[in-house]
Amino acid sequence: MSDQQKKHPAQVMHFQGASVVRKGRGATSNMQGRYETDQREDFDDGWDGEDEQLEPPVVRTIVTEEQAKSILSRNASPDLPFGVSLNPYRGCEHGCIYCFARPTHSYLGLSPGLDFESRIFAKMNAPQLLLRELATPSYVPASIAIGVNTDAYQPCERELGLTRRILQVLHDCEHPLALITKSSLIERDIDLLAAMAAKNQAVAAVTITTLDPVIARTLEPRAAAPARRLRTIRTLAEAGIPVSVSIAPLIPFINEPDLERIIEAAAEAGAVCANYIVLRLPWEVNPLFQDWLNAHFPDRAKRVMNHIREMRGGADYNADFGTRMRGEGIWADLLRQRYKKATARCGLVQRGSFSKLDSSQFKRPQLLSERKPTPQMDLF
Repeated sequence: MSDQQKKHPAQVMHFQGASVVRKGRGATSNMQGRYETDQREDFDDGWDGEDEQLEPPVVRTIVTEEQAKSILSRNASPDLPFGVSLNPYRGCEHGCIYCFARPTHSYLGLSPGLDFESRIFAKMNAPQLLLRELATPSYVPASIAIGVNTDAYQPCERELGLTRRILQVLHDCEHPLALITKSSLIERDIDLLAAMAAKNQAVAAVTITTLDPVIARTLEPRAAAPARRLRTIRTLAEAGIPVSVSIAPLIPFINEPDLERIIEAAAEAGAVCANYIVLRLPWEVNPLFQDWLNAHFPDRAKRVMNHIREMRGGADYNADFGTRMRGEGIWADLLRQRYKKATARCGLVQRGSFSKLDSSQFKRPQLLSERKPTPQMDLF
């Protein structure tokens, strides 16, 4: 093993099992997580015969309800504009192949591949945990980012409504928040978000990686179509909610050519801010992405990875603060210049600030008893 491979262990991870393109799924395999001790490998025993030409079996989504122990996550990363985040779900059915949260399924003994996008865990007590956290006398209000790891508006939210209940708690407590999503379902909660935005307590971001619906169907198979996301930006903006466009991640020769067009389209739809992040390949995301790349873009796979490595000091990924979001080198500098010129031309702010949200009106909830609180109870 080379020194480079020792420094970046994700580069030497290999798939266990066949790689198959499945309609409506991003990952092409269910590779093992890095914490599994038993190794498995598929092999052809000759029994498939003519069935080899049949469509692969459909992978059904399973949503498991769970009781979380805590709900707020805190970080001190200089690369992030927020210090507190909340994720109602673990795993994400949108199936974005590039999702940096995929490796977290390894902690559950599940695969960061197909399991991540088909085995979803819903934190059913999230609103109650949040309410109790806000009621703590020592709690100091700080803007909460919702849906950072996994989308808070993924398909199961339509039935479970966890995000809606969380927003209701924050709305009632006049606590600032920021949402990021690829889903048009956020429009359902405009009543709460618009009321909070009027008090400078809510902002939203919509991720658009490409304007090409064909690429979007393979890159993020169960997220809203690009045109639908642009319409969501317009709907939020017309409701008075400050909305930004997140172009994340930028992948050389895949969606990178769309950078300027996305910024222009988002500005025309009413976005006030734009941000971008270059592709990150931590841990199992690296082999998953490369397998997807070879399956969907074999003609340019080598060129894509060469430019990614050029932005990462020769490695597939570099997690150092300061460069992990933007990369370094000539190619990274070119992207930065293109981004700055496009946002300036369209009159967009280059990066929003959570510090501008107002937490001074926060109303600490008073729990009425020691019994398990519910979001419907009197808060104050």
